[in-house]
Amino acid sequence: MPESVATGRTTDTGTPAPAVTAERRIAFARLRDLALIPAIIAIAIVGQLVNPVFLQTDNIINVLQTMSEIAVLVLAETMVLIVKKMDLSLESTAGLAPGVAAWLTVPSGAGHGLGLLPGGWAVPVTIAVGLAIGAVNALFVINFGLNGFIVTLGMLIVLRGILTGISGGQTFFHLPGSMLYVGTTQWLGMPASVWLCLLLFAIGIVVLGFTSFGRSLYAIGGNVDAAKAAGIRTDRVLWIVMVTASGLAALGGLMLSGRLASVASAQGNGYIFTVFAAAVIGGISLNGGRGSVFGAFTGILLLYLIQNVLTLGGVPAQWIGALNGSIILIALALSRITGGKVQE
Repeated sequence: MPESVATGRTTDTGTPAPAVTAERRIAFARLRDLALIPAIIAIAIVGQLVNPVFLQTDNIINVLQTMSEIAVLVLAETMVLIVKKMDLSLESTAGLAPGVAAWLTVPSGAGHGLGLLPGGWAVPVTIAVGLAIGAVNALFVINFGLNGFIVTLGMLIVLRGILTGISGGQTFFHLPGSMLYVGTTQWLGMPASVWLCLLLFAIGIVVLGFTSFGRSLYAIGGNVDAAKAAGIRTDRVLWIVMVTASGLAALGGLMLSGRLASVASAQGNGYIFTVFAAAVIGGISLNGGRGSVFGAFTGILLLYLIQNVLTLGGVPAQWIGALNGSIILIALALSRITGGKVQE
């Protein structure tokens, strides 16, 4: 007599009951989330051997702060990739959103701005621009059904051109205090940007791992037609994901601008390569429906620790630029070996 599926045991045919299979998948997913922890520990040991400065508090805080800005973009791209979409324009959003805010709030003649709005409007304008960019992307990709890669590549170029145009190729400076706050303020001895980054990732872990909305993202990324059949309002979920991702990218750009006390016309240029490298080594599938926020966080952390070790070891910055592509290739190869399937 077959035992109940709810017990998680085998049926009379000898095949695993669905509950057991699900439990095993969950256990494997959680184990996969921790896959980079040994590598992070190993890099920490190597870094300390290369240069005793590596594990000093100031160096660790510096790594976390510089990482936090692009880590927010990694979080944004993680959500987009999980639903089997792609957003290449995040790097340009991180530049244009704070750029528009600086353009409108920096006094005329004192930092290449127009001075049309009070400084207190800088943060709301930054976030609003980010959300608007995400809405345009969503309109083209979701409602018009266009290819996300091409749309966001085009958007990347457009946004970069707009930032260059409004700045005249110059750098905005004399930023209002509201734009500097996140990048310069210390909370409990740690930069506010680090705390904000950790908070956002914590929220992401909870939402994607323990809520119905998070399960909807994985369902859509796994099979959008099946998700629709299950009653998930896929278009609405995709809109939320793409708009939220652009809003996060704008926030990441604001954090960077605050730390540097300026907005360069090339801000964010090339970030998308690091973002994808971190996502891939963190276990995010480019084919949708697989990966976790915690895995993405360990991916960007490992990447920045490696870069820091190379810097402290005296490796020229030009060679560090080749690191991201190499790591992507290695991560894809490891994915093939361990999972039997390449993350396409």
